[in-house]
Amino acid sequence: MSQSIKVIYGSTTGNTQRAAEAIAAGLGGTAVSAADAVPDDFKADLLILGSSTWGCGELQDDWQSALPMLEAADLSGRKVALFGLGDAVGFADTYLNAMGEIGDIVKAAGGILIGAWESAGYPHSASTAEENGHFIGLALDDDNEPGETAGRIGRWCAQLKTEAGL
Repeated sequence: MSQSIKVIYGSTTGNTQRAAEAIAAGLGGTAVSAADAVPDDFKADLLILGSSTWGCGELQDDWQSALPMLEAADLSGRKVALFGLGDAVGFADTYLNAMGEIGDIVKAAGGILIGAWESAGYPHSASTAEENGHFIGLALDDDNEPGETAGRIGRWCAQLKTEAGL
């Protein structure tokens, strides 16, 4: 039986949307904007959540309407993957903090984070999305490394297929 896969994202400039659509295509899932999400979207067998980070580590605006649904979702024992976009050079001290915020909510709801990504090689200085030398999800920087995005997404999708048993 195939698993339902939902990629819920917040995007302002379109970079996170493009990443979400590529991830959904790579895994056979569906991408939906956080602004358009409904509670049933958070019931997918594999939930993948993404956001860009804005200002001083802020969550992308579309997530404001979706956070209550995420907080109310029963994620007990469910695998959840995260991805984030940010500027690791210009905002080196808050790189991917939005992903860190979403990760905290997922963990508080009992979710099991999968898809950790090596943080070595990223020119950031601090991130709430980093634990033990890894980001808690896929790290993308279309501002400084746009040529790396497609390859990173492809490798991460292959990693998720293994970790999620797809």
